[in-house]
Amino acid sequence: MTETTQKDPSRLDAAELMSRDELEALQLARLKDTVAYAYNRVPLYKRKFDEAGVHPQDLKELSDLAQFPYTTKEDLRQEYPFGMFAVPQNEVVRIHASSGTTGRPTVVGYTQNDLDVWASLVARSMRASGVRPGMKVHVAYGYGLFTGGLGAHYGAEALGTTVIPMSGGQTEKQIQLIQDFKPDAIMCTPTYLLTIMDAMVHRGIDPRATSLKFAVCGAEPWTEEMRKELEQGLGVDACDIYGLSEVMGPGVAGESVETKDGNHIWEDHFRPEIIDPFDHTTVLPDGHKGELVFTSLTKEALPIIRYRTKDLSSLLPGTARPSMRRMARITGRSDDMIILRGVNMFPSQIEEIALRIPALSPHFQLELTRSGRMDAMTIHIEPRENTTPEDRAAAALALKSQIKIHVGSSCTIDVVEPGSLERSNGKLRRIFDNRPKP
Repeated sequence: MTETTQKDPSRLDAAELMSRDELEALQLARLKDTVAYAYNRVPLYKRKFDEAGVHPQDLKELSDLAQFPYTTKEDLRQEYPFGMFAVPQNEVVRIHASSGTTGRPTVVGYTQNDLDVWASLVARSMRASGVRPGMKVHVAYGYGLFTGGLGAHYGAEALGTTVIPMSGGQTEKQIQLIQDFKPDAIMCTPTYLLTIMDAMVHRGIDPRATSLKFAVCGAEPWTEEMRKELEQGLGVDACDIYGLSEVMGPGVAGESVETKDGNHIWEDHFRPEIIDPFDHTTVLPDGHKGELVFTSLTKEALPIIRYRTKDLSSLLPGTARPSMRRMARITGRSDDMIILRGVNMFPSQIEEIALRIPALSPHFQLELTRSGRMDAMTIHIEPRENTTPEDRAAAALALKSQIKIHVGSSCTIDVVEPGSLERSNGKLRRIFDNRPKP
């Protein structure tokens, strides 16, 4: 499980130039190795495979992967802290973990080779997004146990850029360093980039006049309308980067600046599937929307077999990287889905509709309440600066109407004062569920 070092980081990796047949042959060979490796080294996988009545030798073609059981976040929590590791502790050179705000954190580990592969894939993603060796890259993802900051940092170094390791928060200092250090690219969540942009405007700084040319944004779902907001406001090319700690971290997939049509999954290292999120036994064909599932193909410290991400997407043919399938833009997470009086919706749908109404800003929160047996949702949303009371009232009516038409649910619209809602310093919280707990 080794990755050939790319001598010229500005060139495409060999795997990006493979035919689909060559890529699938590589996937099958690596998948057989990984499934056997996990079975022999991780007690949880031996137990799960045995209980499901499958053995690594049953995997003879790629479609056979569907016979194997899923891995969930709960599996990682139950094996806390190091039960999922496939190598001795002295071979683990770094540990990351989730925040653990909803229970035990999920812990992931990396060998040195894992870190090298991770850095190379983040570099590949950044290169696809337009970043080139020699550029300066401002990293505003949080550093620490969260994989975003260090993942972006080492990927940017592997690409051959100059890294500015700012981390998240301290928005005024972010602006100062962008002005003084003149970075070419910034890496952060899309909502935090929006926060930086708005803060520049409030300080009388033209965001389009900075040195920034590229934004590589991830760690939360965002819409095409948000991309347009950031690109027009900052004068940058904004591309997505996808990943999650349990699978690797950022860099599982990356978006091409030439096409901006969704993340190409780096399938030489990850085998994706789409499953029906309600009927978990069904693997859906490409083009059908469902829950993303990933199997790692080269990880050493923590191989992951059929990990259920809860992210909702679909698999599409490759474009900028023809052999690598794309994942459609994440519409939300199955565990972030709001069910309001029998109607399913996601915050990204509200964002998409709101940003089509000129008087409304991207800053909003969803508050869920219950009166008797009936659930209700109030959308607290800021208007654009310098809008009149009449503009705000008309925008509220338009938003309420468009949500009813396109989502199918009624809600209350509360247009609040500009700047009154909480701003993102990393991942933004959109949903405030104030319904009584069962």
